[in-house]
Amino acid sequence: MTILRATLALAAALAVAGCEYTKTDKTVDRGFGQHKHLSQLQAGIWVDPHGCDHWIIDDGAEGYLSARLDQYGKPVCSGIAPPNVAVGDFRNNQGRL
Repeated sequence: MTILRATLALAAALAVAGCEYTKTDKTVDRGFGQHKHLSQLQAGIWVDPHGCDHWIIDDGAEGYLSARLDQYGKPVCSGIAPPNVAVGDFRNNQGRL
């Protein structure tokens, strides 16, 4: 039984040793060879099924979505579009539609 435990412990240690952790900057878009900060991309608004707004960005390779919140952290439900509809020029970040 101790040989089995030792073998399992060694296998677990080797499995963890093969993992490499690299910290990546999540605020930078890395799509299509251009590295831009997300604040430089054009955002549109998608309205969820409950009628609340979400910021949406689509560069063709990746997409970004986050809830639109007011200064108190509450969801913004502006009524800019019907539910499940996106509005704005959120796809034109690379100069194409």
